[in-house]
Order: sequence, then C-alpha cells, then structure tokens
Amino acid sequence: MKAVGLTDFGGPEALQILELPDPVAGPGQLLIRVHAAAVNPTDALIRSGTHVKMFGRTAPPPYVPGMDAAGVLMAIGEDIETDLKVGDHVMAFIAPNGSYGAYSEMLAVPANSVVKAPKGMSHVEACTILMNAMTARVALDTLALKPGSTVLISGAAGTFGGYAVQLAKEDGLMVVADASEADEDAVAGFGADLVLRRGDDLAERVRERFPDGVDGAIDGALFNERLAPAVRDGGTVITLRMQTGEADRGVRLTPVRSKFHSEDREKLDKLRRLAEEGKLTIRVIASYPKEKANEAHRRLEQGGLRGRLVLEF
Repeated sequence: MKAVGLTDFGGPEALQILELPDPVAGPGQLLIRVHAAAVNPTDALIRSGTHVKMFGRTAPPPYVPGMDAAGVLMAIGEDIETDLKVGDHVMAFIAPNGSYGAYSEMLAVPANSVVKAPKGMSHVEACTILMNAMTARVALDTLALKPGSTVLISGAAGTFGGYAVQLAKEDGLMVVADASEADEDAVAGFGADLVLRRGDDLAERVRERFPDGVDGAIDGALFNERLAPAVRDGGTVITLRMQTGEADRGVRLTPVRSKFHSEDREKLDKLRRLAEEGKLTIRVIASYPKEKANEAHRRLEQGGLRGRLVLEF
C-alpha cells in the first residue's frame, strides 16, 4: 500500500510517498481502507522531529503522521464484539507510532478506536472530528468543573478551540472565549457567552470582567503560564504540547494527551452522535491528494486556519 511519510525529519519537503506492506486485521483489530486523513498541527511536530524530542523515539523510521482517519471497514479481526459491519463508513482515532499513522491507504487499528462516521458526512468531513474533539473532551474532564462554572477557552476560533466551546456548553458551563474581530461572530456562534478580543493581554481583560478569576481555562492558543492570571486561586489551566508547572496563587498548568484516550470507544461514539446532531461544527478548509501532502503542510505552517486541511487517499 501507499502511505505519506518520511525517513528523515525536516520541513514539508520531507514528506514523500512510501510503499509499505499491506496491513491485516489481527486479533482485536479492524482493517480500514482510508479515504481521508486530517492534517493536524501534531502531524507537523512528528514530521519536524519535535515530537521525538518531546517524548523520545519509540519506533524506527519510516514515520507516517496522522491521528484522524475516515474510510470504509474492510475486515474484522478475531476476538471482537462489535456492531460495525464490513462496508460501514467509519472514522478512527489513531495514536501514531513509526509507520503506523493515518496518512495511509489502509490501517489495521484497535477495534475500540473506531466508530461509525456520522450519517450524511463525507469521509473528508468525518476525518476532522475525533482527535480534536477528544482532546477538548479530555481537557474538560480534567478540569471537572460543575455546571454554571466559568471556563476560559483561548484559540477558540481554531478547530480544537471551537470544539472545546461547544462541548463546554454541552456541559452547562459559562464560556469566555477569545477571537479576532473577523472571528467574533463565528466564536459566538459556537455558543460562547462572552467573546473578548484576541491579544497578549487576554488574562488581564478577563480579570476586569471576573475579579476573582474564571474557574478554569483551556489554552488552545498556547499562552501557557501567561494565561494563569485569568484563573482563580488554586485553579487549573489545561495546556497543549506538555507545558506543565505551577504558577502564582497555586494555579496549575496541566497538560492533556488525548492519544491515551484513543480507545475510549464510549466517548468517541458520543462525539460521533454530537457531530451527527449538528452540535459539533465541521470545518474543512481544503483537501489535497496524497501526492500533495507537502503543500498541505506548507499551508498548515502558514497558520491562521479556521478549520482543517485534509489529505485524500
């Protein structure tokens, strides 16, 4: 089969078409014919080698990025009880390792990491849901705020941030979010109760509205410790990219790694249902054939995306 990957870390030009052995569905696995894979910022970290620097090398090259796949179920391995059937349109949350990644024509994946695709959605749309939505779900579960509590979500116009806003509203939270002038209407449309102008002084402006601080924060914009002043004493800022530590007043910086929840099928299926009900907004910016994966990564690195890029297989 063909996959998009790399043998040496580098820029977008490092991505190439690889020939890899066809996978088979072993015990506890499902075999998927992948039709679309989302291009996420994490994929660029894998490609550049930053991921290895953060977590160490766990498998030899080649490296195939990709955490989100959608396609058709081809085969069901042994020792599986599932309501899925061969031929179903499905989506999967991939925890990439070495040559195992979503940028592949076929994948043999743990059965619990696969759910049906939302009814009426294309493969391109379906592949943009699970990783970002699960990361947002885990962030909210880590905060464990009671209904009526206030949560600040930075980077709310992005895919992860938008899902975080919508899931927070499902949890009954009051959402404070940031946005540029151009994104204010979109972020309000996700359900944010208060939208503040994006900027480096976000924490200070939150404090103007909430003198004691919000109850917790989810940092999609990578402010890290600079967001801590917005949070009440002893509160928590959920961070991405493993930023951790403790700021003033006992405010904790707590990272989330959604890959450890890639086989939480109950949560994955709930996210599927929310998407099917229109409670998660699907935003696809553009799709590229697999041969133009380097172009997709160049566009990703330009920043400013308000949705996902997708590779089609």
